[in-house]
Amino acid sequence: MANDINTVITIGRLTRDAALKYTQEGTAVSRFSLAINRYGGKDKQDEVSFVDFVLWGNRAESLDPFLKKGRQICVQGELRQNRWEQDGQNRSKIEIHVQNVQLLGGGEQSENSTPPQASHRAESPTNKPVTPPQPRKEPEQRSFPGPEEFDDDIPF
Repeated sequence: MANDINTVITIGRLTRDAALKYTQEGTAVSRFSLAINRYGGKDKQDEVSFVDFVLWGNRAESLDPFLKKGRQICVQGELRQNRWEQDGQNRSKIEIHVQNVQLLGGGEQSENSTPPQASHRAESPTNKPVTPPQPRKEPEQRSFPGPEEFDDDIPF
């Protein structure tokens, strides 16, 4: 048994909106790509890598409204290599199968991709005015003994 490790953690910005589709069995699958910047190449300029990701199941459905172009996210996953034959030639592509996603910064459409805020005004079902909650009373301050009230004998 091999003791290999296959874990990738990366932070980048979505290059396009995630594409949510369903398999014939009804499982959700979301595909997206991140632009990952690295400063420093030969000319001391940013170098960009474009990496493809695949997210499966309920998380693909629940995160779809938030995975919009320009959004910065942190992704943890594992490398997988897909192999196929096309026009008589063997092809392959490496993708990262996502295990965890953390939404970080916003993008161009971040205002539209956040859930709407709940109204602060509560309405009563009987159309009567709602009384605001009463402020909490602070607990009474207890006086603790000062150093002058302790014995001089220290037991340790």
